[in-house]
Amino acid sequence: MTFATQLTVFRILMIPVFVLFCVYYGESVSQARPEEWLRLTAIGVFILASITDALDGYIARHWNQRSRLGAVLDPIADKGLLLTAIITLSLSNWNQAFPLWFPIIVIARDAVILSGCGVLYLLDQHLEVKPSWTGKTATALQMLAIAWLMLQIPFYLVTVYVAGLFTLVSGIDYLYRGLDQLRHHSNPS
Repeated sequence: MTFATQLTVFRILMIPVFVLFCVYYGESVSQARPEEWLRLTAIGVFILASITDALDGYIARHWNQRSRLGAVLDPIADKGLLLTAIITLSLSNWNQAFPLWFPIIVIARDAVILSGCGVLYLLDQHLEVKPSWTGKTATALQMLAIAWLMLQIPFYLVTVYVAGLFTLVSGIDYLYRGLDQLRHHSNPS
């Protein structure tokens, strides 16, 4: 297993640790005794996981440590961390929380993308999944919204609304691109 893949596995293992600190912090808030060290530790774990995301990709490219296992695990680790953070911060008792519609949009978009990939794959279609600028922007804005909420920055809902809008736009973009591939499969020229 390459070092880049080991970093990816480490990121996956940090997800339950992040959730644990988030939930315990939420419990301390609901008991009117917020233990800030729990929140700060959750933030630290999230930052460390985010750094390993950038680092494993850099190492894989720079030192030619790309592997099939890493190619499978990396998006699982990325989506796992992002979705877990959004869901946990929507349901836990922090002073601030994501509105319920936010995780629904994020999960629905990812489910539509995954379903579309499955349909194209089952049709023996050459599957072209290329990240779009809207998708990358949505992911960056989701991470920003998570950071603003965890840091308890006022007006965090502004980032949530912008991230939600870009998540919706990117979902429509991916859906349109998938339907276009499906159309080309149905009507080969």
